[in-house]
Amino acid sequence: MADYQRQEGKAKGQGCSDSSCFFCAMNESNRSLRRVKLVQCFKQMPLRNDQQQQQQQHVLALTTLWNIAMNQPNDPEFPSLGIFECMAKLIQRALNDNKWLLTGQNIYIPYYAAHVIGSYTINKAHFAHKAVKSGVVLPLIEILKSTSTTTTWVEKRVAVRALGHIASHDRTFEAIFATRYETEVVELSMEIALTCIDEVYDKFVGISYKKRLNYHSNLLTKGIGGYEIENKKAEKWASQLQCWSLYLLNCIACRERCLEIICNKKFLMELCGMWGGLANPSSPSGIGLIKTLCETKLGRQSIAELDHVIETICNISRSSDDWQIMAIDSLLLLLKDPETRYKVFESSVLCLGDLVELRSCGGRQKVGQRITQTLLQDYHKIKYGDLRLKSKKAEKALEEIWDMKVDRRKREKIMSEEEISERKTLVGQFKKEGNLCFWSGDIENAVKKYSKALYLCPLKRRKDRIVIHSNRAQCYLLLRKPDLAISDTTRALCLSSAVSPHGKSLWRRSQAYDMKGLARESLMDCLTFVKERMRIKSEKSSKRGRIPYYAACMINKQMNATWIFARASSNNKHEDIVKEIRGDDVVDQNIMTPHCKSTIVEPSVEKRFGRRKVQMLGRGSKKSIGVTNRWSDSHTCEQKNR
Repeated sequence: MADYQRQEGKAKGQGCSDSSCFFCAMNESNRSLRRVKLVQCFKQMPLRNDQQQQQQQHVLALTTLWNIAMNQPNDPEFPSLGIFECMAKLIQRALNDNKWLLTGQNIYIPYYAAHVIGSYTINKAHFAHKAVKSGVVLPLIEILKSTSTTTTWVEKRVAVRALGHIASHDRTFEAIFATRYETEVVELSMEIALTCIDEVYDKFVGISYKKRLNYHSNLLTKGIGGYEIENKKAEKWASQLQCWSLYLLNCIACRERCLEIICNKKFLMELCGMWGGLANPSSPSGIGLIKTLCETKLGRQSIAELDHVIETICNISRSSDDWQIMAIDSLLLLLKDPETRYKVFESSVLCLGDLVELRSCGGRQKVGQRITQTLLQDYHKIKYGDLRLKSKKAEKALEEIWDMKVDRRKREKIMSEEEISERKTLVGQFKKEGNLCFWSGDIENAVKKYSKALYLCPLKRRKDRIVIHSNRAQCYLLLRKPDLAISDTTRALCLSSAVSPHGKSLWRRSQAYDMKGLARESLMDCLTFVKERMRIKSEKSSKRGRIPYYAACMINKQMNATWIFARASSNNKHEDIVKEIRGDDVVDQNIMTPHCKSTIVEPSVEKRFGRRKVQMLGRGSKKSIGVTNRWSDSHTCEQKNR
């Protein structure tokens, strides 16, 4: 409230004589009179044609309303006094009267008006109902439809946010989508999700500092900051624009509306690579919408036909991504449907087979048990019947799951103490032999020794199995077999605690994903590895732990690769993705460019961790910081675990 008090003071100092002045109304001590004045103010605001000085106060009033709505979204005062109708009329006037919009500071009005609507409708369904009755829906849709140069990605960001909040409430969803605009809103949201990143880059981030629209720069940084700060904020806003578009589509898909439009194959191919990123960790982004689609029959049928989408889901399900559980749920939904089970079975069994011992994920317990039941629900048809899979690898993976979860458990239950003791001795012996082979450079023999140790190791000896799986994964990395390394590290991480994951396995899986060019998965594993390492260091010592130099290099590399504008910056001219959706062109399946370099937004290691710290790391001994060569670094870090 301090803002309006300051502005009210200015208005008084200038001798304010306006009976519908917002700041005078807010300063009224009599509550009843204050409400009357605010109602009058909201009615007059869209109709005013004042001089420049008064127009400036007009925009200042809107910024004050925006600030109040952001900080007090549940306060019923303004929604009950006609603020929604006022904002709707302001947006409509801005869209219809270009001359008025470009007068003074009126260019800011559509942004703040749509933002106010979105902020008040985020939590309260009855606020959203008032907004719909006040006619806000059509002006918000018109912002999305507008091709005018004065209606840009900045306004679309807050318009799609407001529509998403309104659509999230059951009562107001029908008010929007039980109209002739339903299909149009879906198509517009899909178009924004597909093109917004390129648009923000082409019209803001990728152009020179002097050519940027002043009001964009002012909105992004509130007049404080320079080139780099603007770029970082633009990156966040571009990600939010895409995420809120997907959120609106998710609200529609949840109610099984317009699925035939959303399930466009080319859109789904792009969708699986849409990531909220580190800037928006709370948004489930593309994987959230995919999971929602997998809950519908048409969605499952469409997704099951796309090998690239299934592969992406499998990669996320074996990563440190916050939405790993959504990827697992998506695969299980596809496997439980008889019509899609065997379309995705051979791809997903190789992935989910590594997760059968996962105890908890995303706050859920017994996740591995659910996976096992789903994979083995008709295994008897393969084991005893005529059902055969096309892939021998998939059949072998199923056989291993059956052996581990059924046959092996039965065998170990009836083992004598003497036999268990003999097995422990043999496991230790094979593990030692594997270590000797590894250090002598005989990597293939080391793999064989570790495999024998795993076969003999009792299932209850989880710690031993973690180390052996992780050691064998390191061998696969040196043999350039990243898929097998991912499998072993995932199994080791499933056996370890979710609260304290096995650090070495995280680092090795990060390397394996990097070897495959999967930057997102590699980055999330590396960040989790660093977090776990810092936690352990802080527990052992009061001194703050240092980020290993090799991990800092990996983080910097993958952040450049996963930079939201990586693909946009690599193309001089972007193809029209909307035409691709219509079938005119082929969609590029490389959703992320693994080795793209960024010099605009993504900071270097020095900027991220501090130049002095990196220089100190660089002067340190190889023993303390590791070395930049990944093969050598892996060797120097192994001895404690072997």
